[in-house]
Amino acid sequence: MARKTKSDGGIVETIKTVVYALLIAGVFRTLFFQPFWIPSESMKDTLLIGDFLFVNKMAYGYSRYSCPFAICPFSGRIMASEPERGDVVVFRHPVNGSDFIKRLIGLPGDTIQMKNGILWINGQEVPQEPAGTFEEIYAPQGPMGNLPRCENGPVGQGGICKRSRFIETLPNGVRHDVLNIDTNGFGDNTDVATVPPGHYFFMGDNRDNSTDSRYSQAVGGVGMLPAEYLIGRADRVIFSSAGRSMLYFWTWRPDRFFKAIE
Repeated sequence: MARKTKSDGGIVETIKTVVYALLIAGVFRTLFFQPFWIPSESMKDTLLIGDFLFVNKMAYGYSRYSCPFAICPFSGRIMASEPERGDVVVFRHPVNGSDFIKRLIGLPGDTIQMKNGILWINGQEVPQEPAGTFEEIYAPQGPMGNLPRCENGPVGQGGICKRSRFIETLPNGVRHDVLNIDTNGFGDNTDVATVPPGHYFFMGDNRDNSTDSRYSQAVGGVGMLPAEYLIGRADRVIFSSAGRSMLYFWTWRPDRFFKAIE
């Protein structure tokens, strides 16, 4: 009988340990850092498919979307801090509930427009300077097996996929790479959009391969994003794998480990 009681006590202690560990992990994920795996090419070449990072959830304060499944029991934002233009931000899509990662381009009150593939903010052209080409192998990428879009296409499997790269300098001095293929797509020429109070305008650095604030939510885009949907700021790539699984060590990218996100 004593042996059974001791065994039962061991099981209870194990369950308690597991529960405590889950609670601690949940609190850590909710209040401090959330893991995020890059699934698409919308932020190339700043972020590559297979980059793994932790999102700083303390950067902008907290809303109900800071919690998994949006279960935080409050409305609006608490301990709020304003994001800065040029931040790379993870946010919750208002319609489909997915987590997106894009660069913050427009602040409340800004006017945003694309003209022939060039960004204009508040009536001023945002300067770009040529920065060579971005090259990668034309092959399925990541768990979803996405194929990159190439400026020099069509490119056969195993060929070199190229895209023009530019350095864009935002009005606050933030400099970052952008990739561009053409200047005639829908997202390359837009009407003037005014960012409403309490909202933000986001774009992907891979300008011809990003569903972002240039497109309305009605057509699957992000539209003007209310502040409550912000989750956090991406500051550094922790780990990166070019393969379909992070376990495929031969596809790891050592040069991207702990790489700062600019």
